[in-house]
Amino acid sequence: MRVFLQAIFGQLLFTLYIYLRGRAVLPRRRRWRLLYTLFFAAEWALYFFGYFTHSELPDSVMVPILMICGTWYIASIYLVTGLLFFDLCRWIYRRRPGWFPAWIAANALQLRRGAYLLLALFTVGLMIQGYHNVEDPRVKHVRITIPKSTPGRDSLKVVLMTDTHFGESIGKRNAQRFVALSNAEQPDMVVIAGDVIDYELRIAAREHIEEDLRQLRAPLGVYITLGNHEYRANRIAKQRWLRRTGGTLLIDSVVQPDSTFTLIGRDDYTNRHRAALSQLMRGVDTSRPVIVADHQPKFREVVMNGADLGLFGHTHAGQIWPFSWIIKLAYKHTYGYFREGPAQFYISSGIGCAGPPYRIGTRSELVVLHIRFEKPASPGQ
Repeated sequence: MRVFLQAIFGQLLFTLYIYLRGRAVLPRRRRWRLLYTLFFAAEWALYFFGYFTHSELPDSVMVPILMICGTWYIASIYLVTGLLFFDLCRWIYRRRPGWFPAWIAANALQLRRGAYLLLALFTVGLMIQGYHNVEDPRVKHVRITIPKSTPGRDSLKVVLMTDTHFGESIGKRNAQRFVALSNAEQPDMVVIAGDVIDYELRIAAREHIEEDLRQLRAPLGVYITLGNHEYRANRIAKQRWLRRTGGTLLIDSVVQPDSTFTLIGRDDYTNRHRAALSQLMRGVDTSRPVIVADHQPKFREVVMNGADLGLFGHTHAGQIWPFSWIIKLAYKHTYGYFREGPAQFYISSGIGCAGPPYRIGTRSELVVLHIRFEKPASPGQ
């Protein structure tokens, strides 16, 4: 349902704008205009049908409706952007016709038709690439050195997997792909940092995705933290399901996967009563490496409390343009590796996606962290 609520502006105003602009360049034959109008009427009808009957519809009907309406919503962003650019060009032409060659006026309708056709083809290509960016996640290797030595271990290989969003768009086939990618890297430890479920639990439960996640292999274990989506609908049932995946669910928990480093898994920031990081770190030996897994990027506490590495998700790197620009207004850092003071951080774009399965200008990823523990040499050595 969230997809419908987010798409309402696009479905109404964007679709109306696209309809009017396209109709203006159609041939005057009644059949063309009728078919064109029926297409947009059907899209609107499908949207409102799904919106008002979603609670009664089975998933076999609702999921295709979500896909169609969600796909159109994202495509409409780029269609409207292109049409606004063409309207700007027309506005300039009307006020400064002398800036343009004379043949433009003589072929104005044909030029508009050609431009609109190219825009439509470009948008189709963009959507195909956007689908590929979700369905074929890249494996990104990141090398990090933590300036601490720890007896018995000089390195650690961690797979970071965030924002799987199992649900209507990301299903069992994707889960099996994620597990295969992770196992191929032979990590020491796997961290799944929140938003495992997209919204409702029922699809992941019906497809028994927990059985696929149980196939994750890592000698030091699989650790899971909650995300904001775990707080949307059926919170307790989701936590029970996450525990059935075979991983260790960390909710404001401190663990030592072995005796050489500490992992802190935080509750999601949605729970405003979650424990402060300073409280969780009481008694933690900070002479040894400390890794914090948290879904939503919160940097200041990590720096202030002397943790060495923070692992986050949540931002999706914006997922689709122009939100990849807009999200930078909300977060100081939105994607990738960076450091603040002695602390280091990695924000993943996520291996799944929220809503319809498209990424424009971003890519789904599985992150492999190659961590070295190496105390700097003392001066004079």
